[in-house]
Amino acid sequence: MKITTLIENEAPASCPDLVSEWGLSLHIEFGGRSILFDTGKSGAFADNAKRLDIDIGSVEAAALSHHHFDHGGGLKRFLEINSRANVYLGKSPQGDCQIKILKFFRKYIGLDKSLMREYPDRFVVVGEPAEILPHVFVFPEIRRRYPEPAGNRRLYVSKSDGEMVHDDFSHEMVMAIEDHDGLVIFTGCSHNGLLNMVDTVSREFEGVPVKAVIGGFHLISSPLFNSMAGDRREVEELGGSVLSYPVEMTYTGHCTGAKAFDVLKSVMGDRLTDIRTGTCFEV
Repeated sequence: MKITTLIENEAPASCPDLVSEWGLSLHIEFGGRSILFDTGKSGAFADNAKRLDIDIGSVEAAALSHHHFDHGGGLKRFLEINSRANVYLGKSPQGDCQIKILKFFRKYIGLDKSLMREYPDRFVVVGEPAEILPHVFVFPEIRRRYPEPAGNRRLYVSKSDGEMVHDDFSHEMVMAIEDHDGLVIFTGCSHNGLLNMVDTVSREFEGVPVKAVIGGFHLISSPLFNSMAGDRREVEELGGSVLSYPVEMTYTGHCTGAKAFDVLKSVMGDRLTDIRTGTCFEV
């Protein structure tokens, strides 16, 4: 299985021709199939794909981790380029996804809702576990055995009557690929909690080892200041729990944040690595 990071917050100096932005988009080659997981916040993922010799037009299925702009902002570009693949996503939030900054400022951070009206035959809303391609599964109902990340505290849903409620992230899903030697789990931001996502998938495939987890963990508080949500002990405990599951290898970036990554690295060592725009690896 080959994974290419089409969009992440940063690109290494060795990839000056690639565009980076706040967001995440991964391309997966598995069993002769082409899969897209998230699209970043713009169409830049497609420009990077072209530079990396990846044909977005040949993607056979696209999965959207949740209804935030930094993961689905490139959907229009995808639908324009690719005329055949379904886009799988969880049920829409019961209102508008918002971020609250300080006490008075709030901003819409959801998807372009007009796309589902413009391309009604291309979207598949997933309400229960589904196999979208052979051995490729999505799980929209994530069991909550562990706490959600502290980074969620500024994220809300604005209802039609104007009431602001904390986003419960029932619109988030996790994707898993069952390979011959174990599971590979893909998270977008892990708003439901990384351990809850791993636990949900592991319970569906009892006894099957998890060889990799790939995605963001939402341990960042403010991207502007690169601050860490929660305290160091909580992040250290998360790293230890991932190791004890066990998860063989973890690849992370985007909303994990540099400070939390360093703390996780101090616990997880060489079983944790970062991903950047243009990063390509096999698992």
